[in-house]
Amino acid sequence: MGTALVYHEDMTAARLLWDDPECEIECPERLTTALERLQQQGLEQRCLRLAAREASEAELGLVHSPEYVALLRGTQALGTGELQALSKQYDAVYLHPSTFHCARLAAGAALQLVDAVLTGAVRNGLALVRPPGHHSQRATANGFCMFNNVAIAAKHAQQQHRLCRVLIVDWDVHHGQGIQYIFEDDPSVLYFSWHRYEHGHFWPHLRESDADVVGRGRGLGFTVNLPWNQVGMGNADYVAAFLHVLLPLAFEFDPELVLVSAGFDSAIGDPEGQMLATPECFAHLTQLLQVLAGGRVCAVLEGGYHLESLSQSVCMTVRALLGDPALPLSGPMEPHGSALESLQRVRAAQAPHWVSLQQQGQPDLGRQVGWRLRLRLVSVTLNHPVPLGAAPVLSPGTPCPEGRPSPLPPGEPKFKAAVTQAADALSLLLDQLHLHPTPPVRVAVALTVPDTGRALPPGVLCEEGSLPREETQAWARPREALAQDEALTALGKVLYLLDRILDGQVSSGVAATLASAAAATLDVAVRYGLSHGAQRLLCVAVGQLDRPPDLTDDGRNLWLNIGGKEATAPSTFHVSVPLPVLPA
Repeated sequence: MGTALVYHEDMTAARLLWDDPECEIECPERLTTALERLQQQGLEQRCLRLAAREASEAELGLVHSPEYVALLRGTQALGTGELQALSKQYDAVYLHPSTFHCARLAAGAALQLVDAVLTGAVRNGLALVRPPGHHSQRATANGFCMFNNVAIAAKHAQQQHRLCRVLIVDWDVHHGQGIQYIFEDDPSVLYFSWHRYEHGHFWPHLRESDADVVGRGRGLGFTVNLPWNQVGMGNADYVAAFLHVLLPLAFEFDPELVLVSAGFDSAIGDPEGQMLATPECFAHLTQLLQVLAGGRVCAVLEGGYHLESLSQSVCMTVRALLGDPALPLSGPMEPHGSALESLQRVRAAQAPHWVSLQQQGQPDLGRQVGWRLRLRLVSVTLNHPVPLGAAPVLSPGTPCPEGRPSPLPPGEPKFKAAVTQAADALSLLLDQLHLHPTPPVRVAVALTVPDTGRALPPGVLCEEGSLPREETQAWARPREALAQDEALTALGKVLYLLDRILDGQVSSGVAATLASAAAATLDVAVRYGLSHGAQRLLCVAVGQLDRPPDLTDDGRNLWLNIGGKEATAPSTFHVSVPLPVLPA
């Protein structure tokens, strides 16, 4: 199974036929530039390319009224003056003789992607479409949107594939009120949207975009609105939103499919959003979503109006869907005070509806920052896995001042500053793509049991190499647990795999060691990694595995113990999360 890319060149046909500064940003170049960049980076060639089909009128009727569909069908025969007059009846909409065809293709592309994923033809994918869809309502065009592509895809997944739980993640910078209205009383669809809100002063200026609007009727708690009340939100804010709001609810909801309303006007440089999240952030967000629904993630393009930022963000998303490692996040990993306030409001509004948010004592989100992860290694003992490196986590840090001002300057230079920052960030991103090429081996397994590799999934390399015996013994001294021959052999394979990861030959790996030697092996692995090029290292120990006593709190390694003992001494770099013993 691979990654699908759904597209049709006919979706570039619709364009603005009169002067309208508000609507001119929604242009055909949004698609052509993104596709060209995918081709330049060799990403299109790695995907299964699917030509979009038109959605049938019956499929459009899953969400839209027959009268509205008929109205848009009739625009094919209208002249420019009639199209302009009809467009003025809607908010931020322009019509073209090709609009109906383009909009049917956009909805059909989303349907085709969902079918490909749910039938197992592909693992995940992206539908590169226009016009966007998430503002469109049952009988109303709105905000460049004609048919609600993602909502139609969700209804189709429920009816044709018998799904019971669908998660929709809307990371566009505008609130997707159309999706919210369609599913607000439906407990089978969990809708999460973050959006520039500014206390209702930003389009679409809706009271129902605020955090305390959580759905209605049986759908209470299944609408999750995260309003950004200032511009300048960046990577730390977006990652914090996923870790502290979306993912706890998503794991509890347990979706069978994840649909992403993938609007990239929330990326740096975009004139609509004025946010600071860099393109590689969307790779991290996509990776976090892939742990849900068995990896069945369907992203459908929404907004995005800075062509370079849009195209790079699309590429980063596709790289993550393909399974490529995400580039390190740039900038300070400290959420804004305004973002933390919004997160707290969302958690408070949703807590009555979700067990995962009902713990005693809400955490102080102002005392949490992110860690960039450079090294991915999974060390597996005979008893349980112990990941060394994973998706970004938050750890205790310095509180962010309340009301932290936007990093963008006030007044007229605001957009120019954003564009300059976008150009610098995108230039750095291109440099990183050359400095951090995708490793040739995605997953390697280093095992000590002969012939075990025969049972590995396709594409997983069985690593036969080992560190030289003498060098392994030197690293093992004076740890008694590593004196056994089998433990020493396993250590040599672990360290050899570490070398391959640090040299950029392998993306991630699995190794086995004796349960009795697990702590000593991890101690050596941490020291070996830090002495061979790793700048910072995260060790996640699951179960009763104590932190090596002589590891120093120098900021280069973070030890997170889940289900182990309480830390004997408080430390910024030693976090222990004991788990309660459940009754049998």
